[in-house]
Amino acid sequence: MQYIIKAPERLTQCIKLPASKSISNRSLIIHALSGGRIMPDNLSDCDDTEVMIRALRDNPYEIDIKAAGTAMRFMTAYLAVKDGEEHVLTGTERMKHRPIATLVDALRRLGADISYVGEEGYPPLRIKGRSLAGGLLEVPGDISSQYISALLQIGPVLQEGLTLRLKGDLISRPYIDLTLWTMKEFGAQADWSDFETITVGHGNYKDRHYYIENDWSAASYWYEVMALSGRDDDVVRLEGLMDGSKQGDSSLRFIFSLLGVKTTFESTQEGTPTTVTLHRIGRHVPRLEYDFTNSPDLAQTFVVCCALMDVPFHFHGLSTLKIKETDRIEALKAEMKKLGYVLHDVNGCELLWDGERCEPSADGGIDTYEDHRMALAFAPAACKLGHIRINNPQVVTKSYPRYWDDLRQCGFTIEQQPVNP
Repeated sequence: MQYIIKAPERLTQCIKLPASKSISNRSLIIHALSGGRIMPDNLSDCDDTEVMIRALRDNPYEIDIKAAGTAMRFMTAYLAVKDGEEHVLTGTERMKHRPIATLVDALRRLGADISYVGEEGYPPLRIKGRSLAGGLLEVPGDISSQYISALLQIGPVLQEGLTLRLKGDLISRPYIDLTLWTMKEFGAQADWSDFETITVGHGNYKDRHYYIENDWSAASYWYEVMALSGRDDDVVRLEGLMDGSKQGDSSLRFIFSLLGVKTTFESTQEGTPTTVTLHRIGRHVPRLEYDFTNSPDLAQTFVVCCALMDVPFHFHGLSTLKIKETDRIEALKAEMKKLGYVLHDVNGCELLWDGERCEPSADGGIDTYEDHRMALAFAPAACKLGHIRINNPQVVTKSYPRYWDDLRQCGFTIEQQPVNP
């Protein structure tokens, strides 16, 4: 299936963003470990969260988390401490080629009973839950923050708690801080004890009413729409975001200010969801250099946005993009070339565009590679190009199921047709 997306002549709309899947998935694991009965409120309705809800509610022997990388990492650690239970954890074919050995090795050092059903180092996993002692554990700091978060979340139920020492360079620290913040919201004693060590005390999580903020990652695509619209009288309002949010991707509002989009909060009361209004200020930097180490999920948004605004860029800190739902670096190079932009990568961890152009060839549509963020980031290009074709657009359900409905609500026209052979 292919969508042909055409931009509206004017934007004046209020959008209720989806709930944060990052906070939803953390709070679900913590809620389950607490043994509580009060489900978190405003849970995300995305695929990644739905598979976790089903797994935790139904507790089947074989748990298929499909393409949900967060669920694979978090459930691996969670099932390892479910004393007396045995499960097989599996997913899509792509998931079976996403490495998980670093997390499995770390859990094994804590005493976990985990074996590989197929290829060594990759899902599926057979996990026999048991009580684990905990204590000191050293892991590389440059691994996926989801591995680190998975370990931290089980810390309070380990007999000796957990002292996690992160060696070397640390990536995606905001996601680790988000995990610690969510854990503390549920009563855990967990914090940095020095620049490379996190200490988690033994003790039970406390069941509580908990409201989940809406998703700053989803907000990035509306910022992109505003940046590309080219009209200073356009206005978009986004519901359910917080000033001072703990979500790492909330940094996008500062980056987009460099691209001419101003953010105004209706309320700045800490911990209170409010409405954010986006305006164009008509000025932007001539070139953008940025390190996405702490917010790699924003990279696709800014690659597409900057190129279409004719803003040359050099983006660093992209090493984790190669092990996401697809190799996002290669996918971006291929699909941006269809739009007439020639990108270059450096050592698989940097992307740059120096203004080099080529003949566009996007008549067949933008391929999405089973990656939700490819569809989400490329759709706003319609604002600059007039229209864009997106292949297999249903992939957005992984994180933003109502995306196409929200675009229609804002006046975008979306036509459906079969993909050309």
